[in-house]
Amino acid sequence: EPILTMQPPSQNYHYPPQGAATQGIPPHGGAMYNQPGYGQHAAPGGNVTYQPYSGYPPAPAASGEPSHQPNNQHYQKQPSYPPLPQQMSNMNINNQPSMYTGVPQYKVSLAAGGPQPPSYPNQPAAPTKRLDPDAMPSPIQVIHDDRLNRGSEVFRTEGRGVSTPATTQFTTEDMGDASPRFVRCTAYNLPATADMAKNCQVPMSLCIKPMASLPEGEIPPLMVDPGPDGPIRCKRCKAYMCPQFAFTDGGRRFQCVMCNAITDTPHGFFDHLDHMNQRVDKYRRPELCRGSYEFIATKDYCRNDKPPNPPAFIFALDVSYNAIKSGYVDLLCRQLHSLLDTLPREMNQEKSAIKVGFITYNNVLHFYNLKSSLAQPQMMVVSDVSDVFVPLQEGFLVSLEESRHVIDSLLEQIPEMFRDTRETELVFAPVIQAAVEALKSADCAGKLFMFHTSLPIGEAPGKLKNRDDRKLIGTDKEKVLFNPATNFYEKLAKDCVSSACCVDLFLFPNQYVDVATLAQVPQLTGGQVYKYNFFRSDIDGGRFIKDFAHGLQRDIVFDAIMRVRTSTGIRAVQFYGALYMGNTTDVELAAIDCDKAIQVELKHDDKIAEEYGAFVQIALLYTSVGGQRRLRLHNLNLSVCTQLADLYRSCETDVLMNFMAKKSVMSGLQLSPQKIREELITQISVTLATYRKHVASPSSPGQLILPECMKLLPVYLNCLLKNDAIHSSHEVSTDDRSYLRQLIISMDVTETQAFLYPRLIPVFSDSISDGGIPPSIRCSEDRMKETEAFILENSVSMFLWIGQSVNPVWIQNVFGVQSAAQIDIDLVNLVVYDNEDSKSLRGLVANLQATRSRHMKFTIVRQRDKLEPWFKHLLVEDRGASGSSSYVDFLCHMHKEIRALLN
Repeated sequence: EPILTMQPPSQNYHYPPQGAATQGIPPHGGAMYNQPGYGQHAAPGGNVTYQPYSGYPPAPAASGEPSHQPNNQHYQKQPSYPPLPQQMSNMNINNQPSMYTGVPQYKVSLAAGGPQPPSYPNQPAAPTKRLDPDAMPSPIQVIHDDRLNRGSEVFRTEGRGVSTPATTQFTTEDMGDASPRFVRCTAYNLPATADMAKNCQVPMSLCIKPMASLPEGEIPPLMVDPGPDGPIRCKRCKAYMCPQFAFTDGGRRFQCVMCNAITDTPHGFFDHLDHMNQRVDKYRRPELCRGSYEFIATKDYCRNDKPPNPPAFIFALDVSYNAIKSGYVDLLCRQLHSLLDTLPREMNQEKSAIKVGFITYNNVLHFYNLKSSLAQPQMMVVSDVSDVFVPLQEGFLVSLEESRHVIDSLLEQIPEMFRDTRETELVFAPVIQAAVEALKSADCAGKLFMFHTSLPIGEAPGKLKNRDDRKLIGTDKEKVLFNPATNFYEKLAKDCVSSACCVDLFLFPNQYVDVATLAQVPQLTGGQVYKYNFFRSDIDGGRFIKDFAHGLQRDIVFDAIMRVRTSTGIRAVQFYGALYMGNTTDVELAAIDCDKAIQVELKHDDKIAEEYGAFVQIALLYTSVGGQRRLRLHNLNLSVCTQLADLYRSCETDVLMNFMAKKSVMSGLQLSPQKIREELITQISVTLATYRKHVASPSSPGQLILPECMKLLPVYLNCLLKNDAIHSSHEVSTDDRSYLRQLIISMDVTETQAFLYPRLIPVFSDSISDGGIPPSIRCSEDRMKETEAFILENSVSMFLWIGQSVNPVWIQNVFGVQSAAQIDIDLVNLVVYDNEDSKSLRGLVANLQATRSRHMKFTIVRQRDKLEPWFKHLLVEDRGASGSSSYVDFLCHMHKEIRALLN
């Protein structure tokens, strides 16, 4: 008689509430309740009963159930689950003996007549229905409730505590700890010992977004000039001065919060203490009162002990036959005229200090002399791509302001010069090598924007061949497809990082291009991959230019090194993100922008004293777009607990899922998808079983009890397991799956949450007319009506689904046609019409696009047309066409796994 019960660590919540009327309660202590669930209200008279049986839930009845595919056959395919985690027997998890045998079945009766009688072996099975989804935790309701409760509050970072969720809009006031916009933690009460962490299996991890953009009204990290001697540091562990350092001996010494070493206060930094032993100048020095701040770095923090030069941007355009035919070359050259005026610059600068250079290539490389003294650009061709070099000492990287007329002339000439090309073979690696040599020659950091169309099969270093063996999908060898084909590109990426050359790669493929290999350079250099399949400038051009403009204009820093220092007892052991690790401590970043997040896994190396807590300091040394060397610090103070209840009370599920998603992607290079699935389910089962045994109050063994902070963990885990990046699929290409994996590795908490559980928004909501984003609904076909239209977005793609019975007046106002059948589904932008329906919908789409770091592909889907299966693929609470489990089925399975551990 399993009952779904959510509870915070301090107490248990039961449905129905204890003491409720017992009429209709089935035998064996089962429960029947009319309690509305999470997210949507239960149907009137909807009674939920539970009965023992053996076997998985059968396929839904043919009538009354939504169809995910025209033939509805996929319902007959049961989800495949890993075997029970027998290896966990040493956990010594036990509980009351099971009250029944077999796998629990959940049975829903919508009639008002009460619960069904229990079924027994040899008894004909009664008709069954699914467990009522309204009885299960809803991400939509959790997000909605938190926005109501805390959306208007100011989050002050004083003291230790759980931060506001990433899905809630809030304002931060820095009171000595870093804003959650910069750093979040999976748990804000860390376990005191390694044994405690091992038993509960809750990962200790940080999501760090060191250069995050701040909303209007929040103060950015303040700048401190420490003078010629540089920032004040601990003499032993080299941690930087922060608010948690304690001053003693009248201010003449300070104690490090990391290693407890005592350091003499330098004479120039000395000040007296007040009656609270606080520095009297505390609020005049950001490093003594704020969680995030910056130091101007001295020459000791610079390469070769000299100040850096301003960085450079290099644009490398593929001008092969496929590139010219796609139209991207002509489009990009036209748009660059104006986009170059928007290069990033320092806040106090009128013009950007960034220099620019251009390369075009097919099976050879073309360099351009853009010296301001020239009337026209000069082309120089390097045909020996086996040992590439830059044939220009001067004139390749130039000031935009000084050489503007030459640059404009080049952008006009490039499409014409290669309009009649027939060259189809391409090189790839030599272009990156040339950019590295150019930056070395100019003694500056920089970024390469590379635009590429096809597999590099030209005779050159880094040559690739088609290795897309679809027969490996679903086998133990599937991981081979997602590993780079050669270690050449890892070595090339190392050279890029050494020269502070970041690479952004824009792909326009018509066939397989081996994204798993080509994306290695962007990923290891702090860059990003953009992908536009079967690119057509008239259809995809707008999205491409918006992505490129954002990548060009966003806040970015170069030649960065990040180090995570921790207090005694814990240490950083693993890093996930667009980064390179030359050793075990320093994160090397050719560049990092405001959208990139890095996940850091922490482990115990000793017991942590509960009374002292734990402390983390993130130091990012970088070169700004103006050429100034700086040091940015983020400090985070965490509590430590010896009681599991305190740990479970302080977890942040969204950060947990961000960590699990990134770890799964990286594990996919060594493990099969099935093995990853088994490990994830086992880990979460142990986490929830440990909670049940050690924290939850005594209850029926058939009850599924979830901690309040983790009640969304099962639904999010199921979303991750069925995500195309992880889940084996013959419908999604290898390149597309590699591309999604590359996206996940750099996502922050907000984007990961949306990517795993998309937003489904009714577009007829009254709040659209107010210019806002209407509340989402649960991501299931059951929540949709054919008389309405819905937008679904997951931070990568956006769909507008139109029901077949939508009001024709709305269709006329939005699309200018009389019926849904007449809508042009090839539209990638909504047509502008002067009426409220059109304005409201276009405003909603624009608002949703503005919340994401990449421009989402917009697709119109009519109910029951050929594109609808792709739309339904993202309805993550439903069973997938490939047999992936629904939320209901997966919750049943998680309950089975937890019971197995407890028994």
